[in-house]
Amino acid sequence: MSKIFKKGEKTFETPRPFRLNHQILCITGVNFQRKSIIGYVELHLLPLRSGVNRIFLNSKQTRIYRICINEIWEASFMYSDPSLSICQNETKQRNLDFFSGCHSTAMNSVDPDQANGELLIKIPQDAMHLVNDQKMLQVSIEFSLERPQGGIHFVVPDTEGSMAERAAHMFTYSHENSSRAWFPCIDTYSEPCTWKLEFTVDKAMTAVASGDLVETVYTLDMRKKTFHYMLNVPTSAPNIAFAVGPYEILVDPVMPEVTHFCLPQLKPLLEHSTAFLHEAFDYFEECLGTRYPYSNYKQVFVDEAYRDYSSFATLSILSTNLLHSSRIIDQTFMTRRFMAQSLAEQYFGCFVSSQSWSDLWLPKGISKYLTGLLLKRMFGVNEYRYHIHKELTSLCQYEQQIGGVILHSYPPTAQTTSTDDTEPGSTKPTPKSGESGAYFSIKNPHTVSWRYHEMMRVKAHLVMRLIELRIGQDLLLQVFNKLLSLATSAATLKFITNSWGNMLLSTSGFLKSLSTVSGKDLSLFLDQWVYQGGIVQFHGSFNFNRKRNIVELELRQDPGRKGILKYVGPLKVTVQELDGSFEHTLQVEDNVTKGDITCHSKSRRHKKKKIPLMNGEEVDMDLSTMDADSPVLWIRVDTKMTLLRQVIFKQPDFQWHYQLRYERDIVAQIEAIENLEKFPSTSTVNVLSESIENRQCFHKVRMVAAHSLAKISNELVASYMGHTAIIAMFKKLFGSYSCADIVRQNNFNSFMDYFLQKTLPVALATIRNGHSLCPRESLDFLVDLIKYNDNTKNKFSDNYYRASLITALTKTITPAVAMVSTSVENLTPETKMVLEEVTRCLNLEKLLPCYHHRVTISCLQAIRTLQKNGHLPSDPTLFQTYAQYSHFVEIRMAALESLVDYVKVEANADIFSWLLDIVEQDPMPSVRHRLFQMLIDNPPFKHREESPLNNEALVERMWTLMNCGTSHDARLRCDAVDFYHSLYGRSRPSCLPIPEFGLVLNLKEKRTMLNPSIIIPDEDSVESDSQSLNDSEEMKDESQNSGSESNVDRKRKTISPLPSSSQQRGGSKSDEEVEEDHALKRKKSILETQSSVMSSESSSDDDEAPSMEKTDQATTPIHRQIKTEPSTPTATSVRVKEEMMPNPSSLPGLSKPMEFKYRIPKLNRSSSDKSYDHSGQSTSGSSLNKSHKKKKKKDKHRHKKRHDRDVHD
Repeated sequence: MSKIFKKGEKTFETPRPFRLNHQILCITGVNFQRKSIIGYVELHLLPLRSGVNRIFLNSKQTRIYRICINEIWEASFMYSDPSLSICQNETKQRNLDFFSGCHSTAMNSVDPDQANGELLIKIPQDAMHLVNDQKMLQVSIEFSLERPQGGIHFVVPDTEGSMAERAAHMFTYSHENSSRAWFPCIDTYSEPCTWKLEFTVDKAMTAVASGDLVETVYTLDMRKKTFHYMLNVPTSAPNIAFAVGPYEILVDPVMPEVTHFCLPQLKPLLEHSTAFLHEAFDYFEECLGTRYPYSNYKQVFVDEAYRDYSSFATLSILSTNLLHSSRIIDQTFMTRRFMAQSLAEQYFGCFVSSQSWSDLWLPKGISKYLTGLLLKRMFGVNEYRYHIHKELTSLCQYEQQIGGVILHSYPPTAQTTSTDDTEPGSTKPTPKSGESGAYFSIKNPHTVSWRYHEMMRVKAHLVMRLIELRIGQDLLLQVFNKLLSLATSAATLKFITNSWGNMLLSTSGFLKSLSTVSGKDLSLFLDQWVYQGGIVQFHGSFNFNRKRNIVELELRQDPGRKGILKYVGPLKVTVQELDGSFEHTLQVEDNVTKGDITCHSKSRRHKKKKIPLMNGEEVDMDLSTMDADSPVLWIRVDTKMTLLRQVIFKQPDFQWHYQLRYERDIVAQIEAIENLEKFPSTSTVNVLSESIENRQCFHKVRMVAAHSLAKISNELVASYMGHTAIIAMFKKLFGSYSCADIVRQNNFNSFMDYFLQKTLPVALATIRNGHSLCPRESLDFLVDLIKYNDNTKNKFSDNYYRASLITALTKTITPAVAMVSTSVENLTPETKMVLEEVTRCLNLEKLLPCYHHRVTISCLQAIRTLQKNGHLPSDPTLFQTYAQYSHFVEIRMAALESLVDYVKVEANADIFSWLLDIVEQDPMPSVRHRLFQMLIDNPPFKHREESPLNNEALVERMWTLMNCGTSHDARLRCDAVDFYHSLYGRSRPSCLPIPEFGLVLNLKEKRTMLNPSIIIPDEDSVESDSQSLNDSEEMKDESQNSGSESNVDRKRKTISPLPSSSQQRGGSKSDEEVEEDHALKRKKSILETQSSVMSSESSSDDDEAPSMEKTDQATTPIHRQIKTEPSTPTATSVRVKEEMMPNPSSLPGLSKPMEFKYRIPKLNRSSSDKSYDHSGQSTSGSSLNKSHKKKKKKDKHRHKKRHDRDVHD
């Protein structure tokens, strides 16, 4: 162990020719009116080799005034930011593959880990002697920043009074390596240094920054003051931040070194929200066996935060919306989770940072793992396992939809030899972005999709938990302790070339630490879960063999699908029998694994007996419903979730009943509830009802059971009245003691009952009768709950409960039969009742707003549901009003969500353009991001869908937004790419006109490639494709019969017009065109078989996860494979020019140019020598004989007849 953790053994070498020793950052002016800052930075750089005359730094959107070396020599510099325009002046390409390549190239060209940057400083010749002598250089830069588009956010309320009275404030934010957006630096985690920070602000303001506050000095006129901070712990630039505002200060009463800051009049909320934080400090220090690495910790709560929390060195910037009073229940869990996460990232993320972008999964995963341990202690094991199950489910869904999530995109070149303790897995992968099905590069933090990045964090947490299961929690915590100890020792050393290397965390170093501490080689484990993406999926079933008293288990895998890996290794299966629970280990080797499990029990027919469970508890079971010949009660696969897997297991309904009733693991209970939805029966209803009423059951399991009971009730609508059962259940649990029909006053002292009380009305509202309508009894009951709700004696707020009742009313709404009139008097009594309650609650909210305006949000959702179901006219005016900047952010998001749905349903171009205006211009970066996520989840149209919104103007607007409109916010740019992909996929949008035609025949690679920007329409040109396919097949057959023909005779092209449509030409159809459409439909039925072949060939479905051999075809759908004879010599490329295209206006019946489907026939080249001229025509060494000319004339005549017939039909 001492060998691997030896001091100074870290050998990380920087790719830059300099090492950063110290940096000074001075913000000399902060102007809230102009939203600008003026600053000065000084970097102390140590040259690593002589002769280097250039320095690359990172800087975006800043104005550089002057650069000096050692305050003596003024240096010339050049600024170049390729992110301002990703595709430069390219105006034809509009596909994501092209954009992704340009995006990756642009980001790599300024990547500090590749010794690049936006700011190039040329060292003067007079100062070169310092470089050659390898002496320290002091590079000072004067800069300013006005109205920044990213990196810094100013919040200036539009009210009267001074800036302090208006609570104007500002703060910095970043999305992975984005400190360059507000000051020049080396923007990478791998370049730590010490810092000196100075901030001059107005005397009514407070500047909070990373480091220790040394002193505060007033200016001579006493109008401003300067805050001096020192950070002696080496820290990288992305972990530096500051905030300025009229903050109220709260020193933690338990830990004086912890200070909290909030905006005026929020201090009472701050005191309650942060009261638990000292417990988190104590737990982390106890768990890690080391003290907090910094001398102080500060939390600043700001408005309009970029994220709910952002962690920087000694400083966390959190959203004001996380603050809550002692009366709020729901927000408490989220607030404590975010605060604990931000504190854990102080250890791993700020103090110990990643060596490169590919190693970022380590600090993210470790910090989330530590947070999970804390939440397990605070909220219990059930809450922790539910959270793990939820994360695992979300990861499985994402990877099967998008593709594998790769944590480390640069695997080691050599594979470590496995031992007996290694984790069995697949062979060594060579991950690339295409393997995960990604339409973006995963090798740069500024090109990765935000959702992919969030799934990386989730997967990193789950992988860290898998490591815990393999080596044990104590040993894993011991590894963390050693990493922190080494970093603490390195932080106290003076600056040497590699003295601070132990403060950087790498995947290879972490693997060595694990192997040294645990004695196990986990290299194959990392190969399967870190260096490649995907999850494991098992389809299981079993059969009990009575004669042999064994369980014949079968597990199937299908690793060929997107996001699915093949697993090879041990797998534990738990069988609950009459005599107890027994765990068996199966060795999975093939796609189909069959195992025989010997049972330890004999069947007992219809006898009650105490059954021992896995946790040692013995319970009485009624065995009358089980199989009389089998002792098996239920079977579970991978009960401890030791793999990133999805298990789909088949067993009879009574076994799911037993599992839900008697299994104590909440994950098993949730799995049983989900599977019982496939078995609607009276016994299933009874089991779910028992779980809901069982107060010993975990409250979230009871909530899931309530929703499942409503679904099953709809399946059994003819024989079971589910709404009366749930109403009776609600009255039994929450009714008055003297009269159960009267719901008692609210009492939320039991949080578990509180959450169930919110869930039952919502589940009740989803139940329908035989006419697919909500029963009137349910509606009356919900209205009475709202009307007689009494919270006068409850010490907790009921705003979330009232919001859930409004949501329940919304769920009762069913589609209208016909909307005859828009008058309220013409509404059905049920709909009128819902509308009256929603209107009353919405008006009441304006007078007495509740916490986070939860009731208003539910009312807006109810109004949109009424519109969508035809009870109210679809009018976006109300939602546009609530979406304005002046409203609370959560109200805005609810209104925007309704508008997104309105655009989806109504295809309204004006509202869609209005939403895009918000995306482009809204003052809040978080609103722009969240609106993009809503558009991605519910796009106005999807890839290959017809929509009036799909036009060339939208393509150009989105392309401009991706290309240059989001240059200073990497997260927003990636959101725009995601939205573009949801609309158009990876290929060129079909609504664009066809660009210049070009054809390349590459005989060496045996494929034909058109212009990559062309996308050939698939569905709309089936007839043309079929005709082209016939011609191509005929040419192939004839070319085989005339092997001596030259290439000139074989090289032909069939061009058929697409079927004319009113949408393509933008006008109405004439009678002739209608007849033409009928003729084309008749042809389509004749050519149905060939059309399906063509559709499969020309399909460019980018939602599939292409294999690496087919990447080019998936991204450029017009590539065609050309079969050649084995004797075909390698030749140069052949380019068919634009002259080969006919003039569309010459075709009869076309008023506008139409799109064409070009089909490249398969070529069968002879072995004779060929040469190609510059026009793309091939020539043979011998002259053409007469038979060749006759053949060419015959083909031309046949093609002309076929073309004329297609046009005149």
